[in-house]
Amino acid sequence: MSETIPLAGVIGRPIAHSRSPALHAHWLKTYRIAGYYVPLDVGQSDLADVLAMLPRMGFVGVNITIPHKESALHLSNFVSDRAALIGAANTLIFRDDGSIQADNTDGYGFIANLRQNAPQWDATAGPAAVLGAGGAARAVVSALIQEGAPEIRLANRSRARADGLKSDFGGRVQVYEWVRAAEMLDGAATVVNTTSLGMTGKPELGVRLDALGAHATVCDLVYTPLRTGFLQRAEAMGCTTVDGLGMLLHQAAPGFERWFGTRPSVDDSARAAVLGQ
Repeated sequence: MSETIPLAGVIGRPIAHSRSPALHAHWLKTYRIAGYYVPLDVGQSDLADVLAMLPRMGFVGVNITIPHKESALHLSNFVSDRAALIGAANTLIFRDDGSIQADNTDGYGFIANLRQNAPQWDATAGPAAVLGAGGAARAVVSALIQEGAPEIRLANRSRARADGLKSDFGGRVQVYEWVRAAEMLDGAATVVNTTSLGMTGKPELGVRLDALGAHATVCDLVYTPLRTGFLQRAEAMGCTTVDGLGMLLHQAAPGFERWFGTRPSVDDSARAAVLGQ
């Protein structure tokens, strides 16, 4: 009767749209684990107090999403190398003494998604073109460098943010003006949209794909809708395309394992759970 039930969740604002609770509920049920994963709508001014209180309430950890990823990193007691390099945390583990360990699994999720859904993909096959320079782009660039991409071509609507990313990640990153983004697709083996353009309710990603070769693997981190206009255009040109849902699934697996003690499978049933099927 004294056994405690582990709690976890996802912190953000807004958070009602998150599909993470459906995913973790599916895994908890599949592996018959006594535990709960809940959405937590928390404002910026309350984040520090909430993180300090959650371990006392039985929480073993949380995912962190917009707009708290950078703040959560600075509020943590221990930071993984990859979270420090990316400059943001998406996974927190609460230790028994209440201290917080921060990690970032976005880059891992991005690579695992490509390996599962584009098995022939090889980061070393040629330059990578990345659209966007936000937190997701930092995770993607870090992962691509680690996988051996020879060159990272980067374009962002705000040039200053792209220059900042180049400063942090070094000479392998080459910055293009946003108006010249189409040019960086020439010869690219990997193309990634990390912006919100193309998401339901957002404008389409208007970058021309004329220079895109059929040999390229094209990934969109957007997963609502699954088949964005960007992916549809790339597919029509003969490219291998990968949607962003797999990244959501794979980035969640390490946290689930740390919190609940079981490494979950990222399979068709997990995708269906997130899609409400």
